[in-house]
Amino acid sequence: MRRSFRLLVTGLVTTALLFALVGTALTASACTRVVYLGDNDDVITARSMDWKLDVATNLYILPRGIARSGEAGPNSLHWTARYGSVVATGYDVSTTDGMNEKGLAAELLWLAESQYPSFGKQSKPGLTIAAWAQYVLDNFATVSEAVAALEKGPFTIVTDNVPGEQRLTTLHLAMSDASGDSAIVEYIGGRQVIHHGRQYQVMTNSPIFDEQLALNEYWKQIGGTTWLPGTNRSADRFARASFYINAIPKSEDPEVALASVFSVIRNVSVPFGINTPDEPNISSTRWRTVADHKRMLYFFESALTPNTFWVDLKKIDFSAGAPVKRLDLGKDQRNTFEGEVSGDFQPAPPFRFLGLDAGKAP
Repeated sequence: MRRSFRLLVTGLVTTALLFALVGTALTASACTRVVYLGDNDDVITARSMDWKLDVATNLYILPRGIARSGEAGPNSLHWTARYGSVVATGYDVSTTDGMNEKGLAAELLWLAESQYPSFGKQSKPGLTIAAWAQYVLDNFATVSEAVAALEKGPFTIVTDNVPGEQRLTTLHLAMSDASGDSAIVEYIGGRQVIHHGRQYQVMTNSPIFDEQLALNEYWKQIGGTTWLPGTNRSADRFARASFYINAIPKSEDPEVALASVFSVIRNVSVPFGINTPDEPNISSTRWRTVADHKRMLYFFESALTPNTFWVDLKKIDFSAGAPVKRLDLGKDQRNTFEGEVSGDFQPAPPFRFLGLDAGKAP
């Protein structure tokens, strides 16, 4: 009993010191991404989208063969999609989340500390941050392929204000694939930093990933069955997700595995309607996605509808020349769907990625 009390007091003191050290960095926008590594090569990636306002998300089917621009003016990156994908948009001007036909998943989450290289006429071709995740989904089948290409620095990330807001879009990228491999990509001080390996199962927001790992080492020493931090702050969600994603059973039953992963991403979600007055960037969870890499299923769950539904990528025609299709989720993602919905998508024009204003392009 005395030992438990001493451990609790020590934990409280240490936690206070940790908060003092990272300061306001922990107040960044709340999103979480986790990767489950189960039995029989079972790999499942889940993420939550937490934002103060409706992010006007819809789902799209994007076939192979689409020619794209980095939307950065004359010095833009250009490519043609090698792989088809199912994606969730932000404001229908960016890919925030998705999985391609090879089982590679990509997610963009907020990171206030992000600093991207300067961009000019002599820079490497520009890639709008709105298309960063789509570039990965279009071009690579595995995390290793993507990392090998990104390490060569083929582009310069360019960013602009969040739609309707006067703040710069600052994001970091997570990738995972059917083998269970993962990578986290950040831009710190204008330099690309990549963490690559199966051990990088969790990503949230601030502080930068190196510091998140250091903070999480403390919680590993305490032990998740003894005490876990319970706030909606980024570092607390990182600690809870890291513990629970490895504590849940490694079930051979895919339905049980999915239920377990859903329970983890719900555990680190922020209740709808919650706003922290002094920290306006800590926001409600708007929606969640779960990507089953082995069965090629992409699940979507809105906070404002009763049903979870999914897309079976094996049923989709991703061939070049196939139509782009859209699933209209409605305002606040209130439209209700059930079961497998690949047949509910309707032909639609491809959305255009938000790029630099003409006056800002070099």
